[in-house]
Amino acid sequence: MSVRKAIIPCAGFGTRFLPLTKVMPKELLPIVDAPALCYILDEARESGIEEVMIVLSPQKQYIKQLFEPNVALNAQLEATGKREALALANRDFGMKISFVTQKEMRGNGRAVALCKKFAAGSPVGVMFGDDIMYTGEGTPVLKQLIDAYELTGATIVGCQKCSEEVARKCGVMILGERISERVTRVKGIVEKPEGALPSDLASLGRFVLTPDIFGAIERTPQKGGEVYLTDAIDTLATEGMSVCACEFEARRYDIGDKLGYLEANVEYALRDGDLADGFATYLKSLNDRFMM
Repeated sequence: MSVRKAIIPCAGFGTRFLPLTKVMPKELLPIVDAPALCYILDEARESGIEEVMIVLSPQKQYIKQLFEPNVALNAQLEATGKREALALANRDFGMKISFVTQKEMRGNGRAVALCKKFAAGSPVGVMFGDDIMYTGEGTPVLKQLIDAYELTGATIVGCQKCSEEVARKCGVMILGERISERVTRVKGIVEKPEGALPSDLASLGRFVLTPDIFGAIERTPQKGGEVYLTDAIDTLATEGMSVCACEFEARRYDIGDKLGYLEANVEYALRDGDLADGFATYLKSLNDRFMM
């Protein structure tokens, strides 16, 4: 079956960016001039996704405003002839976008479980809002995972080789046989490992899930009242279901981390044709001012 649907969990509190995230969801934090969520939606569309379900918390309902017309703003832009700005304010993302609310914080596994009806027995992509993936003219990350799914028919975990510091914050793969240059069978996943790392491949916020994930989420033990998606995928793997790691190619930004967020803004600004020269000159001036 083709992968034409994707789930974007956006229900977390974003505590690493407090107090800002008391009033603004981290998914709306700007990367230069567009909310982070827009970059994720662009990746989904460019990967062939036609329908997206965004999982919100009760405190994040106004994320919906990004997709709704602002009547007063539109009237002002039309009256002043600002056609380009009007188009930006009413951007069509080229996909059907729906919403579901996770009323209690019960983990990203439970957030995905809310989308069982949406999935309707088909494989789905999952894209975490913390992770922005830059591939330039290359293949979008979710499409790389979809290609791996079409090769294997398995649940696919998007991974990269990571430093030990990063890996200990993620789900780390227990690897089996290699299928292709970038696709490897997974025997299990250790979430935030404390002992020896089972490998250097860590899960980084992109997945393609087969329909059996929903039963696995129900069978997976809670941790602190929450069910993690990687733990549910580990349930599938340890039960003998087919799970694979796809080592994707991309520059990944962890925008849930302050340093990662700043890196994303700097590097996207340097890719912007209108900003690149002036911003590069400014950055070079910092060498003298801050003795970098």
